[in-house]
Amino acid sequence: MNPIIIALDCETAAEARGIVDATAEEITFYKVGLELYTVAGMAFVDELLGRGKKVFLDLKFHDIGETVKRAVRQVARSGVSLLTVHAEPGVMRAAVEGRGDAGLQLLGVTVLTSIAESDLPGMGYTCSLEELFALRVRNAMEAGVDGLVCSPLEVGALRARVGPGKILVTPGVRSAGADVGDQKRVATPMAAMAAGASYLVVGRQVTRAADPGAAVRQILREINP
Repeated sequence: MNPIIIALDCETAAEARGIVDATAEEITFYKVGLELYTVAGMAFVDELLGRGKKVFLDLKFHDIGETVKRAVRQVARSGVSLLTVHAEPGVMRAAVEGRGDAGLQLLGVTVLTSIAESDLPGMGYTCSLEELFALRVRNAMEAGVDGLVCSPLEVGALRARVGPGKILVTPGVRSAGADVGDQKRVATPMAAMAAGASYLVVGRQVTRAADPGAAVRQILREINP
């Protein structure tokens, strides 16, 4: 299985379409996040599905339970494979209810990879990053979601906690020497897979490369030397 999900964090559908065209031979799974969804919506998601691609809809739902339940029900009908919700108990329970028996798999967002320990006091938390992470993992397992999003530095400990059956999706993955951008907790693709990641979300290293297809092949060689 190819574990790479390409993050289509683009300003326009045309830009995203170009990345898909450039990587279509190597990649079957693409992430549509808030930026692209805002400009292209479900029409672009449907376009990807129509091309035989799998879609990770990364909208990080966080709202009152009834709203989350109804929104997830709509996503479940679309054919999307993965959807993110914040790892708050009520949100996740509502998402599981809204999904019903559809094939959509739900991922709880634990702690964003842009957050460092030093950021927590300003956010109102008195616990450590590890304590916050552990609480959200417990909540997610109790709510019955299918997996979690976590940084590659946390994936090894998380895999030990949740066992082999849960999906672990790791953003913040960069090859050695690649620009880390605004991510603070990063690791190489090989290290993340060795630690137990199910999927690697890769963005700028591929999407801003002169040859996106070649960039994907380089990462695949790193994973499978």
